[in-house]
Order: sequence, then C-alpha cells, then structure tokens
Amino acid sequence: MKVYTAEQIRNVALISHVGAGKTSLVDAALYDSGAVTRQGKVDERTSAVDYDPEELKRGMSLHTKPVPVEWRGQKLNLIDTPGYPDFVGEVKAALRVADAALIVTTAEKGVEVGTELTWQYADERRLPRMILVNKLDRENTSFEQTLEALRARFGLRVVPLQIPIGSQSNFKGVIDLVSRRGFTFEGGNKVQEVPVPPDLQDQVSAFREQLIESAVENDEALMDKFLEGEELSEEELRTLVRQGTVSGELVPVVCASALKNIGVQTALDALLDYLPSAAEALSDEVRALGETPALFVFKTAAAQVGTISLFRVYSGTLKADSHVFNVQTHAEERIGQLIIPRGKAQESTSEIAAGDIGGVAKLTNTHTGDTLVGSKEVATALEPIQFPEPCFTVAVFPKSKADLDKMSNALTRLVEEDHTLRVTRDPETGETRISGMGETHIQVAVDMIKRRFGIDLEVRDIHIAYRETIRRKARANGRHKRQTGGHGQFGDVWLEIEPLPIGGPDTFIFEDRIVGGVVPSQFVPGVEKGVRESLKRGFISGNPMVYVKVALVDGKYHPVDSSAQSFEIAASICMQEAVPQANPTILEPVMNVTVIVPEQTMGDVMSDINTKRGRVLGMESLGNGMQKIVAQVPQAEMLHYATDLRSLTQGRGTFTMEFYQYEEVPPQIQQELIARYKKEKGEPA
Repeated sequence: MKVYTAEQIRNVALISHVGAGKTSLVDAALYDSGAVTRQGKVDERTSAVDYDPEELKRGMSLHTKPVPVEWRGQKLNLIDTPGYPDFVGEVKAALRVADAALIVTTAEKGVEVGTELTWQYADERRLPRMILVNKLDRENTSFEQTLEALRARFGLRVVPLQIPIGSQSNFKGVIDLVSRRGFTFEGGNKVQEVPVPPDLQDQVSAFREQLIESAVENDEALMDKFLEGEELSEEELRTLVRQGTVSGELVPVVCASALKNIGVQTALDALLDYLPSAAEALSDEVRALGETPALFVFKTAAAQVGTISLFRVYSGTLKADSHVFNVQTHAEERIGQLIIPRGKAQESTSEIAAGDIGGVAKLTNTHTGDTLVGSKEVATALEPIQFPEPCFTVAVFPKSKADLDKMSNALTRLVEEDHTLRVTRDPETGETRISGMGETHIQVAVDMIKRRFGIDLEVRDIHIAYRETIRRKARANGRHKRQTGGHGQFGDVWLEIEPLPIGGPDTFIFEDRIVGGVVPSQFVPGVEKGVRESLKRGFISGNPMVYVKVALVDGKYHPVDSSAQSFEIAASICMQEAVPQANPTILEPVMNVTVIVPEQTMGDVMSDINTKRGRVLGMESLGNGMQKIVAQVPQAEMLHYATDLRSLTQGRGTFTMEFYQYEEVPPQIQQELIARYKKEKGEPA
C-alpha cells in the first residue's frame, strides 16, 4: 500500500447500535475497492474484519479495528467498532483518533438506543458526522419514515444527501441529490449510472430543496441567490454541503444495503467528498510539533507475535527501524517493522505519514493511551482517551490451584489491552476481583483468558464485607486455667463491652481500668490482643466486629502460672461470654448511588431502587430529557445493577456508586446470614 499524505486521508469511526451492519459495510467496502476478491459475510463467519474466535462464536464485533480502504486515489481509514454497550471503551478509543463519524442506523428499526448513545459520543468529541441508513432491502422498511425519525430526534440539521431507488426487496440503487444522478448496483460490485426514474422526480425535487434550504443558511450570498429563485450549480451545492458537514451544521444521510452491496460505493464517495481530511482536522497543539514524529497509541491488541500497538501519527513521518520516546513512561522504544492492519490481514510498510493509522509489534513499555515522540525536546502528551469507569464487579478463582500464579499474569495482560477492565485484590477476603462494563464484558474476558492462556476461571459474586456490632452494654468473666506437669496456665479477666456510634471515627477502643495491680501491666497487652483477635473472627456470622469499646475492669493472676498468652486466651473466652449478652447484630455496607436516566424511565428506576431496600434522596433535571437520581442502596442489592439498569432503561441509563456507611441488616436477612455461617461451620441452624 502506498504512503498517503494527510490531505488524502479520511479517518472515520463507524458507530451504531449493535447489529446495524457496520462490519458488513466494511466487508463490502473492501470488496468494492479490490482489496479482497470475495465479500465477507458476518453471518457466514467469513468476514475479513471479525475474525477473532470470540467474535465468530458470538456473531458480533468485540474489538475496534482500523481498516484502510483505498478509494478514488485516496485512503479511507474505516474504524469498525463494537455496537454492544459493554464494549463502549472500544468506541471511545476509536473516536479519539477519528476525524469524523459515520453513524450506521437501519431502516428496520430507525433510531435505537445505540444510535442515541453513539450520537452523544460524537458530540463529546465534536466530530463531523454522516448517517448511513442501512438494510433498506428489508421488508416493512421506509427511508422517509427513518429520515423523519432521525430529524425528530437529532434536529433539522439531519438532511438527505441521497434517496433510494426502489424499496424493500426492490431496493436497487440511490439518487444523489447534489448531482441529481441515479446509480444502480446489480451483480457483484458493478455500478451503473441511470436517469432519475420519472416516478421519483417529485421526490428528488422536494428532498433536494430541503437539502439546499439547510445548506445555504451558512452562506449569505448563496442564500440570497437561492431566495431570488436562481439555481445553485452542482459545484456550489457540493461546496455548501461539505462546509456544513465539516462545521457540524449539517449531518448528511446516505442510503445502502451493506449485505447486498447496494449503495456502498456511493457512500464511500460521500465520505471522501464531504468529511474532513486528516490535515484539516489537526489541532493547534499538534501543528506546533511541526515535522517531529508524534503518535498516539489508541489500542493494544493481542497477536501471535505478542501484542500490537495500534496508533495514529499526528505529526511528522514515522519510519521503520527508528527510535521514539514514550512521554508517559519516559522510556525509549525501538520501532521495528511497521504494519498497516486490515482485519485479519496485515501489510508491511516502511513509513507511516502524519494523519495515518498503523501498528507496531512488541513495544516493551508502551500501553494504550501513551504518546510516543521522535524527540525528548518535544515530549508533550497528547490528549488521553476518556474511558468510562467500570460498573460491574465479580470475583474470579482459578478452577485449578496450579493456575493461581498464571491467572495474575493473564489478568494483567488483559487489563493492558482493555482499559475498561480493572483487576483488584480484596485484602480482607483474598478475592481477586475483575470489574468491567457488564456481564457480557466480563464473560468475554474470562473466555479470552481460557482460550489464550489455557486458564479456566470460575466467576462468583463478590463477598460483601458485612460487619458485626453490639447494641447494648454487657459484662462478663473469662478464665483460662490449665495445669500440666510443669508450669501451668492461668488468666482471669472481667471485661465490660459497650457499643460505639456506627459510622463514628472509632471502630474499636480498648481501655485498661485495672486498679491495685490485680492484673499486672505486662499482661494487659495480652488481654487487648485476645480481644482484637476475637473481634476479627466475629461471633454470629464470621464477620469482623466493629464499633465496640472494651474495658478491662478486673481480674486475677497467678505469680507462677500466669503469662501474656494465658490472658490472651482468657480475654477471648470472656468475649465469647459477653457478646451474646450485648445483643449482637450484623451491619452491611450501604452505597451512595447516582443514576442518570431518561425522564420516561425515571419512575421504573425509582421503584426498582425501593425494591432493593434503597432510599431515594433526591432528583435533578439535567436537560436533554435526562434526570439524575441520588439514592442510598445496600451493596448486596447492587451486585447486578448494571444489568438491571440497562434492562429498565433500554441501555440509556448509567450509574456510579461509592461507599457511604455501615447500617444494620434487616432481621430476616440477618437470619439467613447466620444460618449460612452455621452451615459452613457444620453447626445446626
């Protein structure tokens, strides 16, 4: 593949609701451009783009992949992204290096949840965009109805650039409204120019006028010309539409059936004609770098050779067998062989120019989000990727103990590739926990570890960090006496226990109130140790006891047989006697939860929070039809909330949570926890 200049390159992220046909569109584009000799099909598992075993197994894209398509002497880097919401991190990475977005929607389903969400993502990056209405060959579809739905949801800047020739099973081509030329696609990748059918003349005139009315708003001279009834030339209209698209004032809509390869070639023409080149999209920060090579790593992908770092070059020209400096890790990296990734195929290249996308294998100290520069003197970090925070956490265990060490390495590798995954270790339970964007995200990660590393993992709900406390004061005696052949063991203590405020600054206080030396001072630390150890073990549910004040008030000792260890055991015995008298109870962690939902689902979400033993503290309108709900909910009820919220809001809702405080568990749930603990210990319930 030849080296293209930034002026000849378009970097376009394909984003959509899951199943809209992005990958099929890329497969058709590869075929039309001559890069492959047969159009791949996702359903037949022959796609040139979705080739990962997990993608083939699930029949959907899981990874962001840049796919170069050479078209009309220029280069379109089509960045295919997953549509399933669990993989939003992949979408964010693609949009970070794209200069424009193509939102793929379907004539079957119109504006879906994913259409709205990806529109928001493009808004966040302020990207120019186009919309492709796909699957116009399907039954019960209507381009006009889909266009109306798009304009109703996203505003009148959404304008038709093409209209279909034929509908449903008779869909066979498109009419370009700028040139008023028709194109049909019949047989492979052949395109034929045709006159506008007589029955579509009125539609063409009406939709073209709609396009012109929107386009001329940004050019006063041409608006006057239009209002005076003068005809705009094809070139004038093309320039207006391009200016409006690049500025974001217009969002042109094109038509296609990617699977049948109808309208794909005219869609590629539109991407070249109306979206900004890589040169136009450069920021002032990047321009200041001049000719110094600077590249941004937006994805780390697994490969047979280890890992491949996918990057975009922002300035200068990156050459093979060169050296660069990592701004984040302050390490030098050797750039070996450069590659142009194209789905399952890869092509070597000697250099990659500014504006282009490529890859390099085996970088040792470089990860997703890093900036690499050709000179330490211009070591400026480029804007990072804003990955969303994970919202679903599970505990993972290797099914074989022999895989314990290997599991840690495998998880580390996975997190390096996917920055929406987090791996932590809970010091209290010893659990290894993995957090992601949802249950499917976690399951894909677990399946990937089994396939790539041969490690079988078991997934469980995380252990909730329950606590115990007491509700009233109590006093008890504990005595440890054992006589053996030599020195015996003797310790005798009286302890008073009382509750501390739940949520207060102190979780445990120990006081020495001994007077008269009835318990010598050298044995008091042993008493405190025995109390602390018994509190760690808990008394009714096996969870640590907190918010307790314990005072040593009396005791006895033996001048020969007493020791610190004897008093430690006596204190433990005393606590076993005192706690049941102090009305022990179980506490659970309660979380502060902030939920962002559409107004129309707010009632369902609030009702669900109530069923989860939560309490709603307040609501606030955020505009754009969204509401913020603030609530407090027990952590035990939040384990699968990512899935529940997605179901309640059709994927539109998001949430964050953080620890608030411990609160008492309701009696029925306490009984269940105590019964479970006794069963684990082999005691009768």
